Amino acid sequence: MTTPQPIRIGVMGTHSTGKTTLLKRIEMELRAHGIPVARTGRLGKRAALTGLPKMQHHTAASTEWIITQGIADEIAAAARPATEPIQVVLADRAAWDALAYFHAAQQWRHETPDPLEQERLRLLASTQTPKYHLLLATVLDPAQPVENKHDYDARYRALVDHHTHTLLTEHEIPHQRVTSDPNCQTCAVERALQLCLNQATP
Repeated sequence: MTTPQPIRIGVMGTHSTGKTTLLKRIEMELRAHGIPVARTGRLGKRAALTGLPKMQHHTAASTEWIITQGIADEIAAAARPATEPIQVVLADRAAWDALAYFHAAQQWRHETPDPLEQERLRLLASTQTPKYHLLLATVLDPAQPVENKHDYDARYRALVDHHTHTLLTEHEIPHQRVTSDPNCQTCAVERALQLCLNQATP
């Protein structure tokens, strides 16, 4: 008998816009309703630990690593034993996220993109689009302080936000924008919860 595939919810957006916090809220709500859930993440940090560049120094290689490692993480999370099946996989940094960071890095460095390399990475990211039942895209609010110890480059951060929403729009990828407004964030959490409750295995 084929095991039902878990619901996949992905989040993407520029750094320090609440992606991880949003997924933690969704995870807490799901667990409170008794829904088994797994959450992936830390892709950027793990890429850096392997020696790959990050942020405005992203390359095609680091982008490909993040996309493929994210895919592997989501597959592994979904493949839990039947004795402890996972009904929902929360992906911190969906596949398109890495492409937005790479496009922003190239623009930040004033580099001319390689069309063939761009298309190859785009195709790789696009293979994952149908797998997400819900894709959440955080929106940069420049007025919000960056609560992080890292000294982020403000221009690069804004470029990632621009490329995130440009990619989603240009490729007509279904998603929900999530601003810094508490009501908007609560709406995103409630939508994710309702989706999972409607499809959860009895």
